[in-house]
Amino acid sequence: MKKRRLVQALALAPILAAPTFARAETYPARPVKIVVPYVAGGTVDLVARVLAQKLSEQMGQPFVVENRPGASGLIGSEAVTKAPPDGYTLLLQSPTLVASPLIMKKTPYDVKKDFTAISLLGSVPMVVVAYPGTPGTNLREFLDAARANPEKFAFGTSATGSPMHLAQEAIKRGAKLDVPIIIYKGTAAALTDVLGGQISALIDAIPSSAPNIASGKLRPLAVTTRQRLPSMPEVPTVAESGLPGFEMVSWYGLWAPARLPGAITSRLASEVETAMNSLFVGERLKPQSFVSASSTPAAFSAFLDKETANYARIIREADIRPE
Repeated sequence: MKKRRLVQALALAPILAAPTFARAETYPARPVKIVVPYVAGGTVDLVARVLAQKLSEQMGQPFVVENRPGASGLIGSEAVTKAPPDGYTLLLQSPTLVASPLIMKKTPYDVKKDFTAISLLGSVPMVVVAYPGTPGTNLREFLDAARANPEKFAFGTSATGSPMHLAQEAIKRGAKLDVPIIIYKGTAAALTDVLGGQISALIDAIPSSAPNIASGKLRPLAVTTRQRLPSMPEVPTVAESGLPGFEMVSWYGLWAPARLPGAITSRLASEVETAMNSLFVGERLKPQSFVSASSTPAAFSAFLDKETANYARIIREADIRPE
């Protein structure tokens, strides 16, 4: 009897597996949606639209960006977890995806359990910028002035748990500063106040601050990358400014709902690698200081574990709590 059941099971196995293989081989057979959990116009949205255009060309089906903003990215991200794991709903997100659950008392998703990690896409350097009237021509001088008169200084940031916020907290603790960090609802509002001198400085992704730096409306104090940037060779790194080893960038990745079939995951990762290494993507994102990257799903998962541990340490040491 046992032998007969084994034979029957072996006979049925190819039949039961056939639909999965067929789906993987024919994927995509219809349009694919890339959810961006923020309003249109930001860096996450830009990366998604460039990638979508290239994947549409490569894979022969439309890849369409859908903006689902709200709750610092939680609403759109949660929506993806509820979609079928068939490769037709994807999420393009920033470090906020992994930082939010470390801060919030309760979040509607678990990054490791509710998503399939597909690939890292790349990163954008960040820069510490200050109101021109603020003391200090570089970050080291700024930090010295802020330690001497902390009541005259304040940082601003775009959202709780954003890469910019975590970088500021790391600098604040590393430099032993006692200055407040004011949380704004978006980068635009924070930039408005630093341009007007209401706050002293903020950390921002280079693309959004570059025009104001070029016009002299903002003073660049330091970049957050390991090495100086070719586009700003005169601006020191944070590590050069008294915080050895410091490096933080705003990175971007692609996810799908949990339990995405392995064949589709591998296909998407391979197509993303081709896209991110293409001249098309490079020409459109390089002016934004975007550094393209790609990875296997396993390598991306390992990267996420490392970044999560780093964020958890910063959040714990800074005692960052929900707004």
